[in-house]
Amino acid sequence: MNHTAATRQRFLLVFLLFLHTVNTYMDRVCISAAKDAMQDDIVGLNDQMMGYVFGIFAIGYALFQIPAGLFSDRAGPRRALTIVVIIWSIFTAMTGAVFTAVGLLVVRFLFGMGEAGAYPGATRALYSWLPAKERGLGQGIFHSGARVGAAASLVVMPWLIDLIGWRMTFVANAGIGLVWGAVWWVWYRDDPAMHSAVNESEVQLIQQGIAEEAATESKLPYIQIVTSANVLLAMFQYAASNITFFISITWLRPYLVNTWGEQYGYLSAFPLLCGAVALWVSGYAVTFLHRRGMPVMSRRLPAMIGFLLGAIGLLLCTQVTGETSVWVFIASFALATFGVEMTLSPSWAFCMDIGGSRSGSVSAAMNMVGNMGAAVSAVAFPFFVANVTIPVIAPISGTANSFFLFAAMINILAMLAWLMMNPQRQLKEASPAAMKVRLALFVSMIVTVIMVLLYVNFGMDKG
Repeated sequence: MNHTAATRQRFLLVFLLFLHTVNTYMDRVCISAAKDAMQDDIVGLNDQMMGYVFGIFAIGYALFQIPAGLFSDRAGPRRALTIVVIIWSIFTAMTGAVFTAVGLLVVRFLFGMGEAGAYPGATRALYSWLPAKERGLGQGIFHSGARVGAAASLVVMPWLIDLIGWRMTFVANAGIGLVWGAVWWVWYRDDPAMHSAVNESEVQLIQQGIAEEAATESKLPYIQIVTSANVLLAMFQYAASNITFFISITWLRPYLVNTWGEQYGYLSAFPLLCGAVALWVSGYAVTFLHRRGMPVMSRRLPAMIGFLLGAIGLLLCTQVTGETSVWVFIASFALATFGVEMTLSPSWAFCMDIGGSRSGSVSAAMNMVGNMGAAVSAVAFPFFVANVTIPVIAPISGTANSFFLFAAMINILAMLAWLMMNPQRQLKEASPAAMKVRLALFVSMIVTVIMVLLYVNFGMDKG
């Protein structure tokens, strides 16, 4: 028995991946901050075309989720993440070099294609370096970088654009990505045993922690895994969380401004910060419960509590009117965001549990469908505000109360879905006929996601 204290290089890995997600959202938010300056310089970039530019990123991102996940699993996270970070950093820099709207469309599609590998590759890296009992906290810290990056960018990006111009701001963001990619290539190893700073005790801790869950990893075909009840339910609940969360980065600020005034627009950053805290809290809870010998409840309980808090927060939002203090509303919506963000750590840890060495591609499938939830929120929120009335809750149009009720009900359904999700459930091999049905279902699901995204971003009347 080796009694030497284990090194803690796996925690440095989590920190590097935290910076990775900060970088992804800084690159995404940059174009929103630069919108007005870009429209002054780029030929043909009116508001409608700018909407297409925003949307085409989502198309590229969703289309390449599963290919990027498969690539991460086969090539290994070291090579895969280095390549995808270089790709999206190049296209980030090229965003600052375009002079026509069509050129911008092409560049942002390729940017979305590159960023598709960000989360699947990182998830595969975490699987190789974290024992199962630490996956929840690792995922929580990792994902919190996106929320911190988004909130910080609301302040940093406008300041940087004023300082060096929008074109050089994209170049600066690209430079940050390239530096991260270089550090990742030099420092990371797909097998922690090959890392010079990882001692034998840490290797044993990691390998033992992975082996404890190895029995639950299925060796069945990928199509059967991603069309199993476990993964289909994971997809649904992840889309459900996005229906609430994406309001915080799309319609929340305009809703605050229209209802309470321009001076309160800055409060839209507060739910994002609450979401970052939720990811840490949930990640700790997942880790704590797993260490207490509750591998199933470590995933299920934090997620169910999160969706319950999300539903409560949204129902509280329905009780707020334009005459109510904006602080009451923002506290209620922050509670909802806190709740749905609590579900991320168990969701991605769940994909690692059942995906194992294919966790990159399994989590990519969940993330792809999650994008449909984001798209639904983009369509549903303004539609509900303008058209949907509900007795008592929203007797007249013009408020978001009907949407908040809708989202609360979806959260309740997602909470119930977790009652049927079990990362230790064993799958039996399906018959050839059943596999054909599963393949058709999987293809139909991908087509549905892409059609929803195309409609939202290109077919919907933007008014």
